Amino acid sequence: MKILITGGAGFIGSHLASELFERGHEITIIDNFSTGRKDNLRHLVPNSGIRVEEGSILDAEVIEPLVADCDEVYHLAAAVGVRLILENPVETIMTNVRGAEVTLGLCRKHSKKIFIASTSEVYGKNNNGSLGEDDDRILGTTKKQRWAYANTKTLDEFLALAYHQAYGLPVVIARLFNTVGPRQTGRYGMVIPNFVRAALDGKPICVFGSGKQSRCFAHVNDVVKGIIGLMAHPDAVGDVFNVGNNEEITIEELALRVKKLSGSSSEIQYIPYEEAYGDGYEDMKRRVPSLKKIKGLIGYETRERLDDILRSVIAYFRENASDS
Repeated sequence: MKILITGGAGFIGSHLASELFERGHEITIIDNFSTGRKDNLRHLVPNSGIRVEEGSILDAEVIEPLVADCDEVYHLAAAVGVRLILENPVETIMTNVRGAEVTLGLCRKHSKKIFIASTSEVYGKNNNGSLGEDDDRILGTTKKQRWAYANTKTLDEFLALAYHQAYGLPVVIARLFNTVGPRQTGRYGMVIPNFVRAALDGKPICVFGSGKQSRCFAHVNDVVKGIIGLMAHPDAVGDVFNVGNNEEITIEELALRVKKLSGSSSEIQYIPYEEAYGDGYEDMKRRVPSLKKIKGLIGYETRERLDDILRSVIAYFRENASDS
C-alpha cells in the first residue's frame, strides 16, 4: 500500500513512518521541517520505499499529486507545543486549520481514506478522571492564546466529521494524549525531554506551577500501533478515539522519577506559570484518558510502563547529547 504522511519528519510522524515501512508499505513523507527534523528520518531515507518531500501542507498544488498517488493519508502535520503556540499564534491557527482543510479537501477529491491526529487538549479544563470521547470540553476565553491549539484541533475534528457525514469520506480521528519516547525534543515545552536533559546536564529540573497537576504518558511505539490499528478497522471510520496511557503521575513525582532513574544530583525548582508563560496562563489539574473505546474495538493495550519509557528517553539523550 502507498501511504502519505504529512508531518512525517516530526517525532510521532517519523515513528509512524518506521512502523508502516516495516510492515511493507511504500511511504511518502511531506514536511516543511519547521519543527520536524531531517535527522528523524536518517534511518529511513536510504531505503527505496521511502520518499521525502519538503513542502507546506498549506500549498494545495504541492500536496495534490502526493494525495492522488497514495492509497491512504495520515495527517499529522501541525504546529505543536505550548511554547510554540504562545510565541506564534497566527502560524498555529493557520497551519492547523488550513492544513486540515486542504488535506481533507484533496482526500475527498481523490477518494482517499484519511487519519486525523487530534489531541487531548480538546478536553480543555475538564478535570474529570478517565476522560471519555463524548465528555464535554471546557475551554478558556479566546483572549488567552493558550487555548488556540485546542480550538484549532477541535475545528479539525468538526471538519473531518463533516466531510464524512456530507460526502462519505472515510475519516478516522484519534485524540493523542501525552506521547513520549526517543527523538522527542524539549524545544517546544515537552516536559519529559526537558526534565531528562536538565537531569543529565546537572541543571535544575524546572517544574512549572505547583507540580501537583497530573498527566499520563504513553510510549510512541504504543501510540503508533494504536493509530495503525484504528486505520485498519472499518468500524473506526467516522469516529473519534482516545489513544494514550492511563498510568497517572503528578509532574512533581515525574521530576523525582527522572532524577532517580538518571542518577542525577539536579535540584528541583518550582517556577510559577506566570514566569514561564506570562500572565494569565491556565493549566488543567488532571488529564487521564478513558481507553475503553479503543480497547473494545481493536484490543489496544500499552506495553511500555512509565519507568521503561523514562529509561528509553534517558538512554536516547545520553547517546544524542546534542538534542534538546
